[in-house]
Amino acid sequence: MKFTAQQIAGILDGEIVGSPEVEVSKLSKIEEGMEGSLTFLANPKYTPFIYSTKASITIVNRSFIPENNLVTTLIKVDDAYKSFSKLLEYYNVIKLNKAGIEQPSHISNSCKYGEHIYVGAFSYIGEHTVIGDNVKIYPGAYVGDNVVIGDNSVIFSGVKIYSETVIGNFCVINSGAILGADGFGFAPNENGEYNKVPQIGNVVLEDFVDIGAVTTIDRATLGSTIIRKGAKLDNQIQIAHNVEIGKNTVIAAQTGIAGSTKIGENCQIGGQVGIVGHLTIGNNVKIQAQSGIGRNIKDNEILQGSPAFSYGDFNKAYVHFKNLTKIVKDINEIEKKINGHS
Repeated sequence: MKFTAQQIAGILDGEIVGSPEVEVSKLSKIEEGMEGSLTFLANPKYTPFIYSTKASITIVNRSFIPENNLVTTLIKVDDAYKSFSKLLEYYNVIKLNKAGIEQPSHISNSCKYGEHIYVGAFSYIGEHTVIGDNVKIYPGAYVGDNVVIGDNSVIFSGVKIYSETVIGNFCVINSGAILGADGFGFAPNENGEYNKVPQIGNVVLEDFVDIGAVTTIDRATLGSTIIRKGAKLDNQIQIAHNVEIGKNTVIAAQTGIAGSTKIGENCQIGGQVGIVGHLTIGNNVKIQAQSGIGRNIKDNEILQGSPAFSYGDFNKAYVHFKNLTKIVKDINEIEKKINGHS
């Protein structure tokens, strides 16, 4: 896929300095730019590279004035970083702009689907499933019975969506994610064995939710496991049965949240955090990476440690922890002096 400087300038409302007909077909860092690539300059410390880059087109701020000769064609814009990001979004839309139903694939006769959908080869869509407009389901995806997928959502290859799952509009489910697998429900019997507790609830994703690769969200025992509007989950996260994640909360990779815990809105949870079940975590909470949460958390708390406590107290305590050997030695010497005088 090739674009000319003229086309790119039109998308970005930019000014061309150089050849409007030069073409690019790939992206690059400015220091690694090769002929046929597009790059950008936003950080002043990378300015020296613009004179050596072989990139065919470079997006720069309008204020940039070259001090030496350039090989690259410039496109001047108000904000080079934002413009490059906009171009990436535009490129991604074109790259993912697939349509039609590829074969072999299976769509049940009772499935209802909207306009301009894409279903990739080797995908399976179950009975009584409802799929909205502009939905893209990439090859090898599984969509079970009675699933609802809203408009403009994207289901990437290898995703498994179990029965009764509800996905809102503009959601993105990345490869390998599993939505609606059974929650971890077992009850011990008189023989010391475990009997499975049926998991008959579902998973609900509201609008604008992003789910990372190989993340698992378990169906509820009863009711729903719910991911609220605008929440973003990274890769390899475990969300247990009946958990609720609040609006616009973001969670980094390898975090695990046990059953029936409720997390509020606008929270930021770092990687490898462990949260036990049946807790309530307030709004605007920040939890540092590798923390262990075993209690209810109030609004606006910032936590670190395992078990986690106040971020400020943790940093103060850590100063003493690093000096613990010396502190113990000093205490022992003081004890010896005291005992020697007694």
